[in-house]
Amino acid sequence: MERTKTLSSNDRDFFKLVSETAFCNPFSDDRIELDLRIAECSRKTPFKTRLKRAINRVREYISRLEQDSLADIKCYENEDRLIMQSVFMFDLLHQFSNNFDQHIIDQIEAGDEPCPVFFSRDALGILTKRGFAAGEAHRLFAILYQIRRAYYFIDQGLIGQSPSMKQLRHHLWNSVFTYDIRLYDRYLWNRMEDFSTLLLGDTGTGKGTAAAAIGRSGFIPFDDRKNCFSESFMRNFISINLSLYPESLIESELFGHRKGAFTGAIERHKGVFDRCRPYGSILLDEIGDVSIPVQVKLLQVLQERTFSPVGSHEKQRFNGRVIAATNRPLKELREKGQFRDDFYYRLCSDVITVPSLSLRLEENPRELDPMLTNIIHRMTGEESKELVALVSDVIHTNLGNSYTWPGNVRELEQATRRILLTRNYEGDYSQVIRGQKDNLISGIEAGTLNAQELITAYCALLYERCNTYEEVARRTDLDRRTVKKHIQLSGA
Repeated sequence: MERTKTLSSNDRDFFKLVSETAFCNPFSDDRIELDLRIAECSRKTPFKTRLKRAINRVREYISRLEQDSLADIKCYENEDRLIMQSVFMFDLLHQFSNNFDQHIIDQIEAGDEPCPVFFSRDALGILTKRGFAAGEAHRLFAILYQIRRAYYFIDQGLIGQSPSMKQLRHHLWNSVFTYDIRLYDRYLWNRMEDFSTLLLGDTGTGKGTAAAAIGRSGFIPFDDRKNCFSESFMRNFISINLSLYPESLIESELFGHRKGAFTGAIERHKGVFDRCRPYGSILLDEIGDVSIPVQVKLLQVLQERTFSPVGSHEKQRFNGRVIAATNRPLKELREKGQFRDDFYYRLCSDVITVPSLSLRLEENPRELDPMLTNIIHRMTGEESKELVALVSDVIHTNLGNSYTWPGNVRELEQATRRILLTRNYEGDYSQVIRGQKDNLISGIEAGTLNAQELITAYCALLYERCNTYEEVARRTDLDRRTVKKHIQLSGA
């Protein structure tokens, strides 16, 4: 006969704390405070040390329950049952965190084909030992895999300690699990296809990386018969850049077409909505560039969850989640009637702004070196303090702290490559300088420019044409250092 256990006051307080921690956004300040309380240590304690201590304390409490044969979910009811479920999940996640991470790496290398889960029997065995029925154990195992994937892609792909980057990671996690993962676990784990996300930000800020972090972190069921998750997260995320296709082809790329649907359609073609797997996600990149007719058809897909290939009246079901991204000013486009309000409101279940590189460096100048470490590691396959120091020194010497990085993270990556090749990078002032000519002429005509502004604007225009500080210095009869200062001021 099963015993119903009522947690002691001391155990309930501790396990309730663990439960709050298990469901707390790992990129929030609240999570740090909860970890410290579980570990009973100060903020000065290194992260890995306090995390290990927190994990060990949870393990000690569970071990005492095991000694009394009470580490079983069936022993608990109501609130205690909910608390203990999250405690058991917290414990299991950290027992197998390295295994999950290795499986994620293996799956990235394998691509579209799902990889066998070499540790599934051990993990599922523990859940069964904890009293969970087979079906529930499989579901919880899949959610733990999802949690670890989300943490992996958000933490590894979007580095930086500036306030805006911390906020971005926090927001991305909520976009996957909502603000309270307990609500997600009870109601939404298999219903997230109805929640669209709109990513805003300048070109090159990393909207694609943010979208991939969401798209590759969706729930994927575990297939016990095949000992693998039912889909590869690499296949579950599809991206299409809408600005690359002419109006005549974009509907075919989105919805597919039947053979003979138009001239040149010599065979059937699957569009991205047809290729999207159950629990999958689609990134509609550059959504601000699509025409009103295409917006109407996309709106229909989002509202009715069905679409028809070009040349067919057959309705097909779309079960995925839509992520959209643009660098265009949607407010301005909506005011001009170029972006439909109803389409915007169907996309904006969540709106996330990816910060510019200049904002990140303004908030935290020390963010540059960790970014360079990450870029160089991806380029070379290893960490190199020597290469980071080289690139960092050239950037600080040539560009200083006032450079605005108009190309954002994408420009930083290319600057790193150029520096590794030539040990030089002078910056890209073309976007900043583009408006200098009009400003210079209008300022002269209005008589509003002072000497400093006049020289700065003139140097900037010459640099756009000559592309070297030396030639600008020759033409203006100024020394190179002064020319460089004026050109940097023009982009400040």
